[in-house]
Amino acid sequence: MPPPLPEKTLPQMLREQARLRPDAVALRQKDFGIWQPITWAQYHRRALHVGLGLRALGLGQRAHLGVISENRIEWVLAQMGAGLVGAVTVGVYPTSPTPEVAYVLAHADVEVVVCEDQEQTDKVLEALPQLPRLRRIVVCEKKGLRNTPAEHADRVIAFDAVEALGAERATADAAEAAFVDGVLQRQTLADLALMIYTSGSTGKPKGAMISYGNIRGVVPGIVERLGLDAQTTHLSYLPLCHVAEQMLTTFVPLYLGSRVNFGESIRTVQEDLREVAPTMFLGVPRIWEKLHSAISIKMQEAGRLQRALYAWALRAGEPFAEKSPAQRAPTERLRFTLAYLLVFRALQNFIGLRSARIALTGAAPIPPAVVRFFRTIGVPLVEVYGLTESTGMVTGQHLDRVAIGTVGEPTAGVEARVEENGELCLRGPMVFQGYYKNPQATAEAIRDGWLHTGDVVQADGKGRLRIVDRLKDIMITAGGKNLTPSEIENTMKASPFIKECIVVADGRKYATALIQIDAETVGKWAESRRLAYTHFRSLAEAAPVRELVSAEVDKGNAQLAPVSQIKRFHLLTKELDHDDGEVTATLKVRRASIYKLYAGEIEALYR
Repeated sequence: MPPPLPEKTLPQMLREQARLRPDAVALRQKDFGIWQPITWAQYHRRALHVGLGLRALGLGQRAHLGVISENRIEWVLAQMGAGLVGAVTVGVYPTSPTPEVAYVLAHADVEVVVCEDQEQTDKVLEALPQLPRLRRIVVCEKKGLRNTPAEHADRVIAFDAVEALGAERATADAAEAAFVDGVLQRQTLADLALMIYTSGSTGKPKGAMISYGNIRGVVPGIVERLGLDAQTTHLSYLPLCHVAEQMLTTFVPLYLGSRVNFGESIRTVQEDLREVAPTMFLGVPRIWEKLHSAISIKMQEAGRLQRALYAWALRAGEPFAEKSPAQRAPTERLRFTLAYLLVFRALQNFIGLRSARIALTGAAPIPPAVVRFFRTIGVPLVEVYGLTESTGMVTGQHLDRVAIGTVGEPTAGVEARVEENGELCLRGPMVFQGYYKNPQATAEAIRDGWLHTGDVVQADGKGRLRIVDRLKDIMITAGGKNLTPSEIENTMKASPFIKECIVVADGRKYATALIQIDAETVGKWAESRRLAYTHFRSLAEAAPVRELVSAEVDKGNAQLAPVSQIKRFHLLTKELDHDDGEVTATLKVRRASIYKLYAGEIEALYR
């Protein structure tokens, strides 16, 4: 068991890490192709300066700071700086369109907002009439600032100017440093740390209030289950306004003193992984599906001998995918070593995970076949479960007892029970404080101290949980049969050629689906067969592509019970888009919106 964690808030832990390991590297960021390190002492000092700069702009104690940016050092400097002066951080997805940005900033009563660049600043400026409480806009990338309309110029200030302002106040005014010391002395685990807005897949996003105590409550279970320590290294690339990335970029590192690396962009994840070679990696299912597709594309381009060797290695490794290296018999170790030297080492290097001691997937269901594939090639991938309202991961598989298709057992400090209807309920210090300005939703979520997750689960004989589906998503056919759409959808999405699958079955005679092809893998497939196409629509409408998808659906159907099999499908002629309201910022499908937008195509499947 790891030693108990200090009973301190994140800002208090930042100061503590700066005292204990001032010269150790805390953060690295890639700028113009070069990794720039920041020590714990620099991290604390810069966050202090940013916090004092924000205070000079009018950000008071318990006030709300918004951040709209991809992951970068300025994100965590703003968050920790706000915490050092007693303010609360609210993240906004950088992919959000202006109406969504306006809603979150207004609902959260944000007074100062940090924007990554001109694009994000323009969204805020457009939304200003709806943001009466907003005082100032801080911009990280100064390029384009000179184009700010004259009437708003006094509202906009560069991030480095705010940091410089704070540095000046820290050296020129002893009362400012004393103020921060007073904030940290008074700060308790009961204080609010973050507001994390839910994805809004069924309505307007809700602001989940996360206290420092919630964070302190969830970290021990994460550290113990994943085997993390001060030597752990992590690549931060998923949105920091999501609890999953907060968990591994701020929560855990600030308690352990481990290192975080910020890549250039979410679009350069694979290249950054190869350079960083992290010991821990978190990928949402779409990331794992993309890495799987990248390998599939690579093998499509390989020669006949390489493809044969690849197929042999997968057959050789698959029988012990659910075993840790220590559990393998001597003959199995020999077989894996041979497959590793000939094939798997190159694949691990290709995706940048050769040094990973632990890799995890969560935030949404993942096709079991994808998990089995990565475990077969030697990536120690485990499935975990958590939600915003539980401050992150609350169940997870043990590396030495993996059961593919389950999310493991509850972590340390988590109480779990399953209701008669199968709903998972949780209790513990990690359960959030409630939804901001929404007491009704809070009362529905937390009853008698138990968090009702809305997820239906099944437990196996060893206490491991399998997520069946969202309670609200379970469908009943016209014949009265219960279907879990996520099981059907994940079976189909195991195909490298299918990016998205949305099942239709509620009140219907049989199951059908709307399917979106993976443009990259299908495009490579089409090129290898000299099939001409000009854009996504022409590719999706090509007869050979429909035949390809039909064959993949047949393969998926063979793994499903007859009642769950997809009888007919419609190929979407455009990619699902956040701006069109079809998916959330975290790429979760908005079923109600999809069913409404594609009502004609759905009805045609039942004629």
